[in-house]
Amino acid sequence: MYDKPRFLAGGDKAFFIEFGNAVAPALQRRVQRLMLVIRNEKIPGLVEAIPTYRSLLIHYDPLQTSPKELRDRLESLEQRLEDSEFPKPTVTEIPAVYGGEYGPDLEFVAKHSGLTPEEVAQIHTSTTYLIYMLGFLPGQPYLGGMSSRIATPRLETPRTRVLRGSVGIAGNLTGIYAVESPGGWQIIGRTPIRLFNPHKEPPALLQAGNYVTFVRITPQEYTRIEEMVQQGTYKVKETPWCEG
Repeated sequence: MYDKPRFLAGGDKAFFIEFGNAVAPALQRRVQRLMLVIRNEKIPGLVEAIPTYRSLLIHYDPLQTSPKELRDRLESLEQRLEDSEFPKPTVTEIPAVYGGEYGPDLEFVAKHSGLTPEEVAQIHTSTTYLIYMLGFLPGQPYLGGMSSRIATPRLETPRTRVLRGSVGIAGNLTGIYAVESPGGWQIIGRTPIRLFNPHKEPPALLQAGNYVTFVRITPQEYTRIEEMVQQGTYKVKETPWCEG
């Protein structure tokens, strides 16, 4: 973590605000807090702010503001983050089936980890995960905090098709494919919950800075929940996050 954020050029209409060079909850909090402040400030000339694990990419309109003017404004906001109040994070409960056709790589992850498939599923559902960022595809969360006991490298050859809702592992990270796409993560399960819907506002179910927990369900429960999701009658469970 840097004592002060670094401002790095990102083209003729953008720059990066980099808070550190690691994947860590403290860095993510700084990124998320500045992101929330920026949204509330509605700064003239600032077109978009895109968060990552440890930085913000700032897009701006050079006809409305200069890089120096915008940087000075953002530096001033960043210095006041600790004095600002922020909404408390929430925990979203994600039901998921593990193994079988829903998690074709569960056996491999278990073998790689020296565990049984049941133990892998138990470990995966025993953690509350921080949503570091959404990326790669719309609404797709990158989740931190997974146990190193089940950390597993990506596939040597990515699949050309990974189903929407697939729950995967890549190294020390876990995540959920929000839409169908190619992908190289080890797929251990699948959720019937829809994480991205372009017809809703906001279109993404999850937001960086909040948390996710997985709850194991049966294939029969998966089918029932999937039908409710299609009918628009399923309500995702969210609770306040309590530190410690």
